[in-house]
Amino acid sequence: MSRAAGRWFVSFTVEVEREVPAGPSARQCAIGPVGVDLGVKHLAVLSTGETIPNPKHLAASLRRLRTASRAYSRSKPGSAARRARAARLAKIHAQVANQRRDGLHKLTTRLATAHNVIVVEDLHVAGMVRNRRLARAVSDTGMAEVRRQLAYKTSWYGSALHVADRWYPSSKTCSGCGGRNPSLTLSDRTFTCPSCGLVIDRDLNAAVNLRDLVAGSASETVNARGADHKTRVSGQVAMKREPGSAPAGQTGSAAPQGAAA
Repeated sequence: MSRAAGRWFVSFTVEVEREVPAGPSARQCAIGPVGVDLGVKHLAVLSTGETIPNPKHLAASLRRLRTASRAYSRSKPGSAARRARAARLAKIHAQVANQRRDGLHKLTTRLATAHNVIVVEDLHVAGMVRNRRLARAVSDTGMAEVRRQLAYKTSWYGSALHVADRWYPSSKTCSGCGGRNPSLTLSDRTFTCPSCGLVIDRDLNAAVNLRDLVAGSASETVNARGADHKTRVSGQVAMKREPGSAPAGQTGSAAPQGAAA
């Protein structure tokens, strides 16, 4: 039993026999695979063209958090007022966390039940938060939590989760002809293919490329924990390999593209 932010929590363990579906339902097969491009501007962009807005729960509560934090710092240590203000500050933080958790659960459950295959990127979130200008926004989205929830929910509902290689240039590859646009920067929100002339939103382009990976890829799913073995605890902060470069640990140099947006 514990108490946090004015609420009591009781923990207990039960054994539940959950029936694992043999495969996706007919409705899931009809919808097929989906590529999910996670970012900061939008929480997620699906290869179907759907855009999931970023609710920015922390940003919406910053004013309340700053006011509560200043009130706490000005109170007398050990006083009843300080304890009351500490409880109010903790309550605001708990509300933000609960709002974020609720939204992510609804998103991941819908994806796991509506599609037979879900493809996401192996984002280096720990490296992304080292960028001081992006740290708060990246932490507010909960990108790592999306992948964690999908990992077990896909096994619950009979679907599969594929994790694209961290260095796969999904944003700089044309989803139409497969050409590359190495000059694409984070500030460019539209992808223009120099080969076929395709003009498409960069996030949608990345999501379509992720979806198309499952057609010719035999990579392990995260349900088998195969993708997690490739995740490095530390190292380069780059998320994707530039065209013509080699992965970390091989001959060549990888120029970081930066955090996914």
